Amino acid sequence: MNLVIVESPAKAKTIEKYLGRGFKVLASFGHIRDLPKKELGVDVANNYQPTYEIPADSKKTISALKKEWKEAKEIYLATDLDREGEAISWHLKEALGLKENYKRITFNEITKTAIDKAMAKPREIDMNLVDAQQARRVLDRLVGYKLSPLLWKKVKSGLSAGRVQSVAVRLVVEREREIKKFKPEEYWILAVLLSKKKDELKFKAFLVEEDGKPIKKLDIKAEKDAKRIEKALSTAKYKVLSVDKNETLRNPSAPFTTSTLQMESSRKLGVSVKQTMMLAQKLYEAGKITYMRTDSTNFSSEAVKEIRKIVGKDYGQKYLPEAEQKYASKKRAQEAHEAIRPTHFDDRDGSDDPREKRLYDLIWKRSVASQMASAKIEVIEARIAAETKEKLVFAARGESIKFDGFIKVYTEGRDDEVEEEKVTIPELEKGESLDFHQFEKLQKFTEPPKRYTEATLVKKLEGLGIGRPSTYAPTMSTIQDRGYVRLEEKRFHPDEIAEIVTDLLVEHFPKVVDYQFTAHMEDDFDEIADGDMKWQDVIDEFYVPFAANLKEKNKELDKKDIVPIKEIGEKCPECKKPLVERFGRFGKFVACSDYPTCKYSRPLENKKEMKGAVVADGDGGTTKVAEATGEKCEKCKGEMILKEGRFGKFLACSNYPKCKNTKTIVIESKHKCPECDEGKIVERRTKRGRTFWGCSAYPKCKYATWDNPDTPKKEKGDEEELPKELTEESAGEKSGKE
Repeated sequence: MNLVIVESPAKAKTIEKYLGRGFKVLASFGHIRDLPKKELGVDVANNYQPTYEIPADSKKTISALKKEWKEAKEIYLATDLDREGEAISWHLKEALGLKENYKRITFNEITKTAIDKAMAKPREIDMNLVDAQQARRVLDRLVGYKLSPLLWKKVKSGLSAGRVQSVAVRLVVEREREIKKFKPEEYWILAVLLSKKKDELKFKAFLVEEDGKPIKKLDIKAEKDAKRIEKALSTAKYKVLSVDKNETLRNPSAPFTTSTLQMESSRKLGVSVKQTMMLAQKLYEAGKITYMRTDSTNFSSEAVKEIRKIVGKDYGQKYLPEAEQKYASKKRAQEAHEAIRPTHFDDRDGSDDPREKRLYDLIWKRSVASQMASAKIEVIEARIAAETKEKLVFAARGESIKFDGFIKVYTEGRDDEVEEEKVTIPELEKGESLDFHQFEKLQKFTEPPKRYTEATLVKKLEGLGIGRPSTYAPTMSTIQDRGYVRLEEKRFHPDEIAEIVTDLLVEHFPKVVDYQFTAHMEDDFDEIADGDMKWQDVIDEFYVPFAANLKEKNKELDKKDIVPIKEIGEKCPECKKPLVERFGRFGKFVACSDYPTCKYSRPLENKKEMKGAVVADGDGGTTKVAEATGEKCEKCKGEMILKEGRFGKFLACSNYPKCKNTKTIVIESKHKCPECDEGKIVERRTKRGRTFWGCSAYPKCKYATWDNPDTPKKEKGDEEELPKELTEESAGEKSGKE
């Protein structure tokens, strides 16, 4: 028996189907070794030597794999083909104690052809790729574990910092400040509605010139100017000065990379970056699409041939360009990978799951359209004179599709798309007189820049060269989970704490949030992957000055100079000192200014701001208040509200502390229990508050797992965040009552 080890059970099932008899495919369930949760795990005095450990929930997996490989004839490590996948294979080799009795294989798609090719050409583990991933992991650990405790001490507990995460937050904060500083300017757009003589087709022409001077967007600033021009046009005659016709080519968009798939899924499907990657992971593991973490825009020659065959057959030869459409990839793109595409183009559905099907359809259309002929667009521009003493010139512009080309299948969405008025212009001739029908004046105001959506924030990060395909989804989740930003109507709004932390980092730790420096680090990781740099040298260049600065700032910075203390205009009922707003783990609350001498505290009482307020949780801490549920307390008939404590969300009576009734919230997944096939898998918590998943039919069925069935293999993109097990106290930092 030959043993093949992959990351996920779904992937294992698909591959085993293709390999057939003589092969057993097992899953490692993602990473099986990592840096320890309760300590730094990096020996900075010994060339940044990392200490890896096998988490408790992976020990059972390792034992099972050890048992199998000892009886195996050949062992194949078949984890993903990126740096993270290479690192997982190396960790498997080390944890299982494999010496020379293993082979490393990679494939870009889970198809029989691709797997057979991979099996025929095994290789050694590429330690350059492993070191590049190791450098990212170690650097993110050093930033997170060293900088986060300073934020706990100087700002508030529960915060985290990190290279990509903190830069993303800074972008959101700076955009919000641009919006607040923005002062709208009034301007007017002037147009006339015209037609050919006695023609029913009317078209609009816009004022572009007065007395030989071009009129720019903001030149007409007031209604009085608009009325002056309207008066001047009262007796005007309109004549065509010139007509220009130009045919332009509109080229198809490049095939999907990870980031462009995330952007387009957000625009067209309204799906978050995280959800997009979860759905893409399932399609990949089912053998429906190629590997979904890639920055390449290339297709294999076989894929191009298959697409061209479909285009010629289904749409006709005129939609087939003479040669393959080729696209430029960004700097240092991993050209060994392919762009994201279906593995079999004759499969139009991809999945029975409606969400997966919609994403698959997007990938199919984008892939096929990328190899279709360019569209031909005719643009008509006419300049029209209004015969008045002011010499006013209007312009009309229209376009028509002469050949739709790739547009027949797919066109790319646009961020913050504005509905454009479609203008159809009749055949006009120079010197021709036109009929006037109506004058239009429209008041407008300049608008501030738009807040970032997930799609536009990913686009911005990629444009700055920050992050890599695997980092964007976890970054979008982390900045929300840590309370820095919130999504409202699908746009990012920074919370006050985001501004405080961003200002602190920009002033005192500028390299951590510097756009160019963060992008430079990505280039260094690429150099390591190419074997041109040692990973320890990259870490050392950053860490030595960072550690010295951190030591200095721990002594120098004072919390009261960083976090504004706002008096609310009330006296403490216990000691008569002023009451102030303070930050707690879950937001703001009211407390005595004489803390810790006086420990009085209460939630914010503004009912409009109840969602996100904090109240005492009965254990000397605070709890986050969410919206009312409409459910009544069975003990006192009070309103049951949703709260968030240290062990997650729960229902509690709003009459607390008079009534201490609480109810557990059971979060049910869509999966049936794999053991009894009757109950549903639901979220539960241990007595210590750790989340696990078990059968709803308990105690009849005692199935339980630590793994969330709705969550795919964890992505290690931006690993700055601290584990819950590492508390402020264990890190030597005390955060006070909040």
